[in-house]
Amino acid sequence: MELIKVDNEQTARLFIQIHVNLNRHNSQWIRPLDKDINFVFDPQKNKTFRHGECVRWLLKNKQGQWIGRIAAFVNNKYRTKGDEQLTGGIGFFDCVHDQAAANLLFDTAKHWLQERGMGAMDGPINFGERNNWWGLLTEGFHEPLYCMNYNPPYYKDLFETYGFQPFFYQICFAINVGVQLQEKFYARHDALDKDPAYKAQHLQKNKLEKYAEDFCTIYNKAWAGHDGGKEITKTQALQIFKQMKPVMDEKVVWFVYHNNEPIACWLNLPELNQFFKHMNGQFGLWQKLQLLWMKYTRQCRKFTGIVFGIVPEFQGKGVDAYMIVEGAKLIQGQHLYEDYEMQWIGDFNPKMLNIGENLGAYRSRQLTTYRYLFDRTKEFKRHPLV
Repeated sequence: MELIKVDNEQTARLFIQIHVNLNRHNSQWIRPLDKDINFVFDPQKNKTFRHGECVRWLLKNKQGQWIGRIAAFVNNKYRTKGDEQLTGGIGFFDCVHDQAAANLLFDTAKHWLQERGMGAMDGPINFGERNNWWGLLTEGFHEPLYCMNYNPPYYKDLFETYGFQPFFYQICFAINVGVQLQEKFYARHDALDKDPAYKAQHLQKNKLEKYAEDFCTIYNKAWAGHDGGKEITKTQALQIFKQMKPVMDEKVVWFVYHNNEPIACWLNLPELNQFFKHMNGQFGLWQKLQLLWMKYTRQCRKFTGIVFGIVPEFQGKGVDAYMIVEGAKLIQGQHLYEDYEMQWIGDFNPKMLNIGENLGAYRSRQLTTYRYLFDRTKEFKRHPLV
């Protein structure tokens, strides 16, 4: 077998094509947009390059067939509370069902990371934020959500046989939109609904700057400082909202206010892979027009939960139920969608898992973030609870 380093446009295209070739015969696989993969490895676009580095390899057998790929990366800001070693990452792994080939890819990444002072590697993870390309699919092998990894079931054996151990599990919940919420949601909603200090409203695109600022306020109170999370600026929040605007459905983005101060948000989007599965990885002018037409004609009947958060001082007061019921009144009443699936929740976050369970949702899929300690005599520890 021969390893080829990705170092030019031709090998970068092969890096994408290997994934396509190994998955194209699976009816549940949806080809990612080429631009989304290229973004990760573009130093001009991916800000993680400011404090990290990455490398990619392709694997070819003696017959000249491309049989695998992998990326390895060092992110100097990647930390998990309790870590006793520096930890690098691997991702964008693809391989034929051959343990020797997988071992060669893993070993190559390990040696590169060891040379840079790492004591472990997590994978498959992203060279960037956790909301994209994070975790190996280990249960629920059906159509992936947008920017979610998809892989054949045998990848689990390739990882675990090499010696990777589950660092944490990533649980997704789904529900049929027409299902009635449990009575306790309505009881908790009604208690707050009687208080005029509380109000819930969905986003309005003509006031995007206001809602971006409200999101910034909630985010910085609810998430900044959590597991190394950083505060975001109003400018960054507005940029995020402007990027989402073309595909946003304002009726599924909700905020709660207390005395006009933003205290909670529930950010959902139409499930973009329901559009992109028709585009074969491309997103030029024609595909953009195609997306707008499909959105206008409501061809997407599924929406996805992206962010759900409440500022700490209002947690445990029923704000979650208040926001969900207010949103459900409109979403269910106008029959906007048929299915709903939440982005993954780590098993280290039992409070959020509890919300998913209480919704009456079912576990739709599971991904696994694995860790491999280079010192094989060292005690392995799971991700700490939050």
